[in-house]
Amino acid sequence: MRQMEFTMSRPGLVEPGDEVEVTEGKLPSSYYYTIEPAVAMSGNYSTPDRLKSRKGVVKEVGETSRGYYVLAEFDE
Repeated sequence: MRQMEFTMSRPGLVEPGDEVEVTEGKLPSSYYYTIEPAVAMSGNYSTPDRLKSRKGVVKEVGETSRGYYVLAEFDE
């Protein structure tokens, strides 16, 4: 299992236990992932750290001083 953290702009878009689908975006030297439909976005990952699975399960939704986050788990 692999866990990834995503930033989310407001609460209530996903809940723990929800199955989510992610899409991969490409930058010149890295990749990023978006929980669809545009719910939350990951940080940037290098090529060796690319996500192999496109479906996961939300494990946690929380709030920090910088905003909301989603912790999702993927089978890898």
